Amino acid sequence: MLNINEILETNEMINRQHLDIRTVTMGISLRDCAGEDAVRVAGKIYDKVTKKAENLVKIGGEIEREFGIPIVNKRVSVTPISLVAESCDTEDYTIFAEALDRAAHEIGVNFVGGFTALVHKGFTVGDTRLIRSIPRALAETERVCASVNVATTRAGINMDAVRLMGEIIKESAELTAATGGFACAKLVVFANAVEDNPFMAGAFHGVGEPECVINVGVSGPGVVKVALEAAKGQPFDVVADTIKKTAFRVTRMGQLVAREASLRLGVPFGIVDLSLAPTPAAGDSVADILEEMGLTSVGAHGTTAALALLNDAVKKGGVMASSHVGGLSGAFIPVSEDAGMIRAVQSGVLTIEKLEAMTCVCSVGLDMIAVPGDTPASTLSAIIADEAAIGVVNNKTTAVRVIPAPGRVVGDIVDLGGLLGTAPVMPVSGGGSADFIARGGRIPAPLHSLRN
Repeated sequence: MLNINEILETNEMINRQHLDIRTVTMGISLRDCAGEDAVRVAGKIYDKVTKKAENLVKIGGEIEREFGIPIVNKRVSVTPISLVAESCDTEDYTIFAEALDRAAHEIGVNFVGGFTALVHKGFTVGDTRLIRSIPRALAETERVCASVNVATTRAGINMDAVRLMGEIIKESAELTAATGGFACAKLVVFANAVEDNPFMAGAFHGVGEPECVINVGVSGPGVVKVALEAAKGQPFDVVADTIKKTAFRVTRMGQLVAREASLRLGVPFGIVDLSLAPTPAAGDSVADILEEMGLTSVGAHGTTAALALLNDAVKKGGVMASSHVGGLSGAFIPVSEDAGMIRAVQSGVLTIEKLEAMTCVCSVGLDMIAVPGDTPASTLSAIIADEAAIGVVNNKTTAVRVIPAPGRVVGDIVDLGGLLGTAPVMPVSGGGSADFIARGGRIPAPLHSLRN
């Protein structure tokens, strides 16, 4: 059993090392909201989300005050809207995004995820309508996040979807040019998306999930960094053990919050996601952890090996602390949200190509990266294809959240605000990919997908 004494041991981590619960996310099934009339379906979506999650923010605040554990975000994820809305008599699904946005404002959560389509083997009518609606839906709402899964290890890569998503990202950026392409910060393209991810912008409530569930995402890059300071100069065996022990303590805290929220809300406990999620705040950086291992800068040779060790040790320590580990569970490497990553990009040491190599061994993929506004849609699609290939071949979740910032060039800064941070505009390859992307079709699944 978890007890308050275990949490009290983490006071130093909370007070001085940026340890927090990054998000308590309530997953809500909207399958019973489906119907033919779009207005009625949107109304049912609003009613169900506001009813199920009406006490989420209140209970989260009570847990914060009672245990002294910061809970940075309270969020909601829902069944992929492409499934819920497919029978509706409308081509434009923005009406459903607006319903979700109104619900998010009403219950006080900062984001709601699930404006989502799963198209790894092909498109249904609802999938196509949703994807075509993404630019307007994200431009006209504040708190709605979208995601599209274009590949899985079992299905291969849907290159028609990859091509389309490059175009959708460009259109989304152009519709929000005044804010640096902000809509793209709320849009993720996945390979091997998971159904219980509590983190935005890629969270959705999968079809294998219960009616309602609580998923918690913990964090604590600063805690790991401080722990490693005591192991300076020690061999990597010691480094790995230090990270595992720290991850164990962090996860125990997450499990306590998850179970307490589950009990008070009367909703089943789903998973604890172990991901180390950085913020722009000083001392809360994954890059700083890698540099503490002996690198002069993240992006230097050795960075991928250091990240592989970190990711593995976090998972090993966390899985011993909770019997319900899920989500993405690893180390995130978003550029705009990590002060150390920003520093490395601005110094020229960290490039998109190196970030791509790092995604082979970490959680998720190319995240919160700004590129020049004149980057062709085909290049964006090619970036997605490369990242999807890494996920499919390595049987892991990968993703792309890229922002082609309108009117911006390499070296400019895009200020996205809050936890989304500031993104230095990074160069992309000068080579072209248009003919490659224009082929379409499907890249077949790898041989190791045949495991039945």
